[in-house]
Amino acid sequence: FRGKQIPGAILFALGLSLELLAGHPQITYYGLIILAIYGIVELIFAIKEKAIIPFSKSVLFLLAGVIVAVGMNFSRLYTSWEYSKETIRGPSELTSNNENKTTGLDKDYVVQWSYGIDETMTLLIPNFKGGSTLTNPGENSESYKTMQEKGVQNLKQNIRGISMYHGEQPFTSGPVYVGAIVVFLFFLGLFVVKGVYKWWLLSATVVSIVLSWGGNVMGLTSFLLDHLPLYNKFRAPSMTLVIAQIAMPLLGFIALNEILSGKTEKKAWVNGFKWAAIITGGISLIFAVLPGIAGDFSNAFDSQRFPEWLIDSVIADRESLLRADAFRSFLFIALAAGALYLWNLKKIQTNLFIGVLGVLILVDLWAVDKRYLNNDNFVSKREAANPFPEMPVDKAILQDKDLYYRVLPLQGDPFQDARASYYHKNVGGYSAAKLRRYQEMIEHHFVPEMQQMIKGLQAGTPPDSVLAPLSAINMMNSRYLIYDLNSPPLRNEFALGNAWFVNDFKVVENADQEIETLKNINPATEAVIDKRFAENVNGKTFVKDSTSNIVLTEYKPNYLKYNARSASEQLTVFSEIYYANGWTAYIDGQEVPHFRVNYILRALVLPAGEHTVEFEFHPASYYTGNKVSFASSLLLLIAIAGYAFSEYRKRRTKKE
Repeated sequence: FRGKQIPGAILFALGLSLELLAGHPQITYYGLIILAIYGIVELIFAIKEKAIIPFSKSVLFLLAGVIVAVGMNFSRLYTSWEYSKETIRGPSELTSNNENKTTGLDKDYVVQWSYGIDETMTLLIPNFKGGSTLTNPGENSESYKTMQEKGVQNLKQNIRGISMYHGEQPFTSGPVYVGAIVVFLFFLGLFVVKGVYKWWLLSATVVSIVLSWGGNVMGLTSFLLDHLPLYNKFRAPSMTLVIAQIAMPLLGFIALNEILSGKTEKKAWVNGFKWAAIITGGISLIFAVLPGIAGDFSNAFDSQRFPEWLIDSVIADRESLLRADAFRSFLFIALAAGALYLWNLKKIQTNLFIGVLGVLILVDLWAVDKRYLNNDNFVSKREAANPFPEMPVDKAILQDKDLYYRVLPLQGDPFQDARASYYHKNVGGYSAAKLRRYQEMIEHHFVPEMQQMIKGLQAGTPPDSVLAPLSAINMMNSRYLIYDLNSPPLRNEFALGNAWFVNDFKVVENADQEIETLKNINPATEAVIDKRFAENVNGKTFVKDSTSNIVLTEYKPNYLKYNARSASEQLTVFSEIYYANGWTAYIDGQEVPHFRVNYILRALVLPAGEHTVEFEFHPASYYTGNKVSFASSLLLLIAIAGYAFSEYRKRRTKKE
């Protein structure tokens, strides 16, 4: 936008391609929001200055850079986009709770980690809301004294259980703090910087803060989730503050550069300097002297977590934390403002001022960072190499040398914990982008069956009587149930294995019927089929054959091989997740159709006789994407070489 379109487009393409390569789509999306705001501000100024044609030309070069950058990462982006449609970030076919649904994540799920409106003050005062969920008042606190007076045992251990955090998020690992000095410089920038950069970075900061409020401005958030492209694919609105973490220091340092280079008149920046110091220093000092104006320092969960006699002490400790950090922020602002004042009086040179300011910013941010990432978080190389020590239950299960079976942990939440996956193939585990249908099976079948199982075992019901009715868990080939890491597992003799034949099936109209019908069938003998796949079984009758069998003989994550034998045609169900985008089925080397049954599993019709069945994962999106990525990378290299040669010729011509 400053007349250097070709080198700008090349650098932009290179930078964006590296950002996409980093593989964090949510941060990429927020980066695009920053760029979109910049584009809007540039457009407004172009209209005012009647410079639409140069603006349009710059936009075209920018779009060319976007196309090349996306092309260079097309293989990953294409496969991720294809996969995302089948995950919890894509739409659900179930019609229940439609008012909470979007074409991506459910609204309640999206806004769980919304930043409180007043919590935004942590940008300036880190402990405005008490820090992290794990921040405790320590031994020199009112809470500790009160517990001591009440005769509480194990004081040092119990004090760690008292959370100083009193914000609106379910839990947090720490506040978003950009630095007191950075906030001071940001406000200085609002008074000093003129033109595009000021309005771009101010707008980006405001948008970032408002979006971070999420569920606290639900009308706006709901509208954006329904209408802003791709916005509903991401959760945790508080993460949008990463935009402010980029925009605020950038504006501050632009202001500093203009002041130090003499681009801004002294009278203009000195006036802005005074106001920036008054606003940021004044706010910090007010909260330091009158912390009570920040609220009552209570949390919705306090009455559940603490006895009545302790709550006042906890609140006093939270107030004390705010007061201390408010004084701290005031001190850093005063030191930074003082350094700039001395530079203005020519008491210190520019290089010394920059060094002093840099050290102050470093100390400010480093000290807060060390509260949450410190020596207590250090993990030795030995521990890192063995993050999950092998427990007795793991050793017992690993004695089973069968090719493929799954385990199901019963302690904690197996669908939020991936420990078992370190040693075993696991029904549970965690992913931020689980397949939507698998998540719905967790909610509708796995969790209720687990609760039923645990209740039965605790009541003393014989294990076989408890395990036999668990249709969903059994069809997942859950051979071992882990209830205690130090005890042998419970073997589930009703697990259906890697594949089996069924002699009956039910065709249903939609996803709602499919997931509900599963509750009323025995998956060992019957399958539920969506009508979209009914053509695979229409007109067919399957007869139970006691002599038939199917055995998994080879397993790789992208390849499965079975040997099968049957006297008649069989409907074969595989304990593998159905995913249409890449999996291909073969019988004796010939490609055959396979289809979805039981909401998440795959099946095919196996002809009579002895056969080899294979499943191979070979997604066309990946291989097509690789070709596009190669071509785009080559195009960028040609553009770089061409521009470099052009510049070389220009310089050579000038010399001659």
